[in-house]
Amino acid sequence: MWKKSFLMLLFSLSAQTAALDCETMKKTNEFPSPKVYSETDVIMKGQNVSLFCSNQNKSLQITYVMFRGMKHLGTWDGKGEPMIFNLRISEAGDLGPYKCKTQVSNCSRYSQEFSFTFANPVTTPVLNISAFQTETARYITLRCISYNGSLPINYTFFEKDVAISPAISKNVREPAEFNLTERITGEREEYRCKAKNRLPNHAKYSQPFTMPSTGGDSCPFCLQLLLPGLLLLLIVIILMLAFWILPKYKARKAMRDNAPRNYGNKPMEVGIYANVCQNQAGTGHSKEIHYATPVFQEVAQGDHEAHNDCKTGYVYSELVL
Repeated sequence: MWKKSFLMLLFSLSAQTAALDCETMKKTNEFPSPKVYSETDVIMKGQNVSLFCSNQNKSLQITYVMFRGMKHLGTWDGKGEPMIFNLRISEAGDLGPYKCKTQVSNCSRYSQEFSFTFANPVTTPVLNISAFQTETARYITLRCISYNGSLPINYTFFEKDVAISPAISKNVREPAEFNLTERITGEREEYRCKAKNRLPNHAKYSQPFTMPSTGGDSCPFCLQLLLPGLLLLLIVIILMLAFWILPKYKARKAMRDNAPRNYGNKPMEVGIYANVCQNQAGTGHSKEIHYATPVFQEVAQGDHEAHNDCKTGYVYSELVL
């Protein structure tokens, strides 16, 4: 009987000692809580990721246990180095939360929860430039937007390969804008912009835009900007003229088609008609020629009549074609 009591006493003392040792380890930070982390918490669907669980104490033999929610994912033993859990995030349920447990003997510690977030990569941004200039300076407005990709998106503007703006963050789908003033140097400047969201290694650059060189009072860049507008204006004018002339043409054609035609088999002739009169008073044979522009009128058959009195006044004639 006394042996059984002695064994129970030893067991109780060892349990109390272990409990005291665990509490002592926690208080002295000899066995701190583990940390679970990944290289990034923003990922794309279907991406393979590595999840790390580490403890600051590198001298202890530690058992690592990984959980997603209440589900046990795996157990590994290690010492000194963090344990790596490779995962594939395919659906929303794979995002987490994840928690890591470390255990030494009967002493256990838990990490804070860690979760991933799905995001879509940005697409190639579009750079637009508007500018006006004076004799000595050019005032430029740069606008950059990526039409796809998870928000927020950070935009940075570059002149050649040098950043000329801080990162401009946009939480809505609208262009980032940056204004600058440059002296007229006659050199060709090249601009582009970069779009980047929280997805690592997925930054996109726009196509470079080269500003034409200018000098003096010339403004070829102004012409380049105005050319699309001038072409559009020309197209509008052509369409307006077409819609204005076409009805008139159709109306005149309809009038010609509906006019009565009773010209017999005589062809219509167009020309200048001359009335030749001989001078009967004198002995000579001089001729007097009168030119007139005929006016054509349709008359009844048999009413044709011509007047020619060879006087110096008017000469009347009627032509029927």
